[in-house]
Amino acid sequence: MTEVPRSLSFTADHEWVRDEGGGRWRIGITDHAQAALGDVVFVDLPTVGAPARRGSPLGEVESTKTVSDVVAPLDGVVAEVNERLRDDPALVNTAPYGDGWLCVIESSGAEPQLLTASEYERLVGGPAAAQATST
Repeated sequence: MTEVPRSLSFTADHEWVRDEGGGRWRIGITDHAQAALGDVVFVDLPTVGAPARRGSPLGEVESTKTVSDVVAPLDGVVAEVNERLRDDPALVNTAPYGDGWLCVIESSGAEPQLLTASEYERLVGGPAAAQATST
């Protein structure tokens, strides 16, 4: 079963987003996304200082099956990247909500439009979706 932490927000593009405060937002791919990708073998991280544009690619995650874009959930500037992924891209598989995070975006604009955990579960057919169809 796909893990969907209640403390995070999500995008329809299967990224998770955590408000770090001060206009900083930590981003990674969801457990659902990493499971669909399979074994991650390479992560193309954005450059610190690069602009992030909502809906535009930030980087790529390459697995043994496919290559998938990581899409920016908000406008801002890339403030930090997870350098550990350069040597150990499998962290995306083993700890998607922990050590497998991808980057931090700083934004001075409006908060991003995100999905709650329940909304994301409905999107991917998780427990909230099952509950909604049984009522």
